[in-house]
Amino acid sequence: MLRPSYTDLLEVLNKDADSENVVGSRYTIVIAAAKRARQLVDHAKPVTDKTKVDRSVSIAVHELAEGKIKIIQNDPSKKEVEDWESMEE
Repeated sequence: MLRPSYTDLLEVLNKDADSENVVGSRYTIVIAAAKRARQLVDHAKPVTDKTKVDRSVSIAVHELAEGKIKIIQNDPSKKEVEDWESMEE
């Protein structure tokens, strides 16, 4: 079983989240961990040193669990509005 658990991650990620950035799906957590793991593979420095393993996915999950990485969700409808406004200028 993976530690920390999905429910533990949800609690940590939503602790200080505003109403727009509440994480409610496992998919969001998986994508965030995968993106961070890719950064680590590409030689980004880990922001945690408490892991006993050196695999990028494990490090990424621990960073999320420690609250050192935040998930900021994009709203595609806002992006469309921003793009439209920049085209009008």
